[in-house]
Amino acid sequence: MRLLDISAIKSIIHNIGLTIFYQRLIKQLEEDFSQWHTFYKSPRHAIHYKHGVIELMPCSDDEFYSFKYVNGHPNNTAEGNLCVVAMGMLADVKTGYPLMITEMTFLTAIRTAAVAALGAKFLARKDCTKLAIIGCGAQSEFQAIAMQSVLPISQVNIFDIDTDAMNKFSNNLSENFKQITCCTSAIEAISDADIIITVTAANKNATLFSEENVARGTHIHAMGGDGPGKTELGTSLLKNSKLIVEYSPQSLVEGEIQQLDESYIHAELWEIINGLKTGRENNHEVTIFDSVGFAIEDYSILKVIYEISEELDCGTKVDLIPDIDNPKDLYGLLKQ
Repeated sequence: MRLLDISAIKSIIHNIGLTIFYQRLIKQLEEDFSQWHTFYKSPRHAIHYKHGVIELMPCSDDEFYSFKYVNGHPNNTAEGNLCVVAMGMLADVKTGYPLMITEMTFLTAIRTAAVAALGAKFLARKDCTKLAIIGCGAQSEFQAIAMQSVLPISQVNIFDIDTDAMNKFSNNLSENFKQITCCTSAIEAISDADIIITVTAANKNATLFSEENVARGTHIHAMGGDGPGKTELGTSLLKNSKLIVEYSPQSLVEGEIQQLDESYIHAELWEIINGLKTGRENNHEVTIFDSVGFAIEDYSILKVIYEISEELDCGTKVDLIPDIDNPKDLYGLLKQ
């Protein structure tokens, strides 16, 4: 089976280019969401602690089985550790044999941003040029580049309570955007934005801005609220916007919608993609993609990265499965 470590993932991204990789991944995500009913789905298994959460996220169709191990520990960064780390596996359904184990810290950041871009493709105005990002942690640059891969984003307003985080974002992406503005508040950042991404880490019920602060026609990608008791938007804004989720059983527990009930959900994303429900209908409505992350998205990026690793022969082939002439004589192999 194939093992992809940090070096292998970096090699693949550098070889292809991040924008091209996003485009290939977004295409795969759209295809997989359009085949929603072919997947075996379940909410992720999560164990919540006072200081964070550890989750397993499985998903399968009749070709591949995938799962991801991922954590969320907001206090880690104060100790010099990442808030989120992850690893994943892709297996062949026909035999049950694992095909690949890979790092997924980079891949989770990339797939999370690609899902935001996919949502914006169906829910944002096509003429969006100005993006606001609230929260400049490890995910923020990935979000901005992904949005730029599907929309003509040229300006980015950013806000974070940590000015060093804003400076980090500006330094990393100064060549990617015509203008990056560091703002003094979330309300200042969103004042003239076409798209708003909320990606804060604090594990609490928060209201980053109010309904009256949001301009008509704005698309909001709400992704920081991704666990019980962890939200970023107020109920008035949710009630008066077109609200889309990934998977209702999971979103109702972890998303912004946990503050309300299922009746406020306009659609799941797959319904929009398949034309069963309307996406954006005009340039005046406010749309919200309440995205908490779902296992199909990990399936998509694991499938893509496996295909590319086979094409480029990246990573290392490791001997983790016994190779024996007589499959009933496992003990005999141990004796050798």
